[in-house]
Amino acid sequence: MTPSIRRKLEALAERHEEIGLLLAQPDVLADGARFRDLSREYAQLEPVIASLREHAQTERALDESRAMLSDPDMRELAADDIQQLETRLTQLDDELQILLLPKDPRDEANLFLEVRAGTGGDEAAIFAGDVFRMYVRYAERQRWHVEILSENQGEHGGYKEVVARIEGKGAFSRLKFESGAHCVKRVPATESQGRVHTSTATVAVLPELDDIEDIDIAASDLKIDTFRASGAGGQHVNKTDSAIRITHLPSGIVVECQDERSQHKNRARAMSLLKARLLDEAQSKQTAEQAESRRLQVGSGSRSQRIRTYRYKDNLVTDHRIGLDLYRLPEIMQGDLDDLIGALIREHQADELKSLAG
Repeated sequence: MTPSIRRKLEALAERHEEIGLLLAQPDVLADGARFRDLSREYAQLEPVIASLREHAQTERALDESRAMLSDPDMRELAADDIQQLETRLTQLDDELQILLLPKDPRDEANLFLEVRAGTGGDEAAIFAGDVFRMYVRYAERQRWHVEILSENQGEHGGYKEVVARIEGKGAFSRLKFESGAHCVKRVPATESQGRVHTSTATVAVLPELDDIEDIDIAASDLKIDTFRASGAGGQHVNKTDSAIRITHLPSGIVVECQDERSQHKNRARAMSLLKARLLDEAQSKQTAEQAESRRLQVGSGSRSQRIRTYRYKDNLVTDHRIGLDLYRLPEIMQGDLDDLIGALIREHQADELKSLAG
């Protein structure tokens, strides 16, 4: 552990102790909002403090075991203890550095998932459907709830565009690195000559935030239309104009929601999606400006950035951002994304740790 990281951990320990004293003060107990904020901060620091205490205990135990090496009767036992304690100390060093990384306030948010067909015609729409189902199956594995807000189906299957809301603990933290262009190389079902085609689908993952203070939307900037929600084959889901389409005139962003039978609920969902898109657009510009100084942009979220290729002939999925090859394409398309997502999270944490150490 570097001296700078140790100082930061000690500062957090002091802050934890300070908050503990503040929570016992009558004026804090009488102020509900401040008590809630301090309690949340105290709880967030608890894992750091617990690991820091174990780290100190392990260091003391290691010093005691090393002192026992001079005793011939205890030397062998002490050597075994030293090996175990040194391994545990290394693990705790890694854990503490990860805990020290700044928390993304969006990590616990629900999210909006948008999948659109890119280049490749009918095959692109079919692939977009495959990608969307991959995420739905992953969500099912996590016991998350998925609701489709709007969809535009392809003529030969799949989707030209589909927008869904995913609700579940830690949903955004797990899927936030999935934004970008996904590329497939395979023989399409629509190909009669057996030739391999290359098609793309774009994915956007946007956090659904309860309170987006950064986005101020004037009513005069919105054009709101109602229409009748329709299902597959043009069958009407209901007989009232409950579906909502909102156009943000300054940006040209258009959002739709036709999942709910209630026009009021659809309007609320559509407004939440619009705010998420506007915030994503603003953050993407900021990220682009910062990207030149960073080696890796795992989470840049650029929809034009090709992040992954699915090669059916080779049974291979490649994530280009981290150079990861996985020969498990069928399992991945069935929603087994843990290896991919875990590798991306670890790479992101490694980059954050480099910044922290600096």
